[in-house]
Amino acid sequence: MEQLRKNTLLEALGIEFVEISAGKVVATMPVDERTRQPFGVLHGGASVALAETVASIGAYELVDKEKEIVVGLEINANHIRSVRDGKVTATGTVLHRGRTTMVWDIKIADEKERLVSVSRCTIAILQKER
Repeated sequence: MEQLRKNTLLEALGIEFVEISAGKVVATMPVDERTRQPFGVLHGGASVALAETVASIGAYELVDKEKEIVVGLEINANHIRSVRDGKVTATGTVLHRGRTTMVWDIKIADEKERLVSVSRCTIAILQKER
């Protein structure tokens, strides 16, 4: 997984994976100068990037890596609580696993396990070009 992070948005935002299993992914992200908006709280876009990352990695673990790739198709987010520092943890679980799409539910919580954001992400499953 470290190879996938190198020189990407994941590395820039400090996203790290805690658990990757079939149908579930847990990842953390610091709330610091890389992920705050100008008013000093976690940027909603950083939360969405974390949520889509969790869904994408989770979906990738469920496809045939020899024949398929995954890409984000749609994501929505509701930001519930602000966070000024520390780290947040995203937990994503698959809600629907189809032939051409997957739908993931992602909940982001602060270090006190309070809900910060909820997202739903649709992932497209594409055939690799030969």
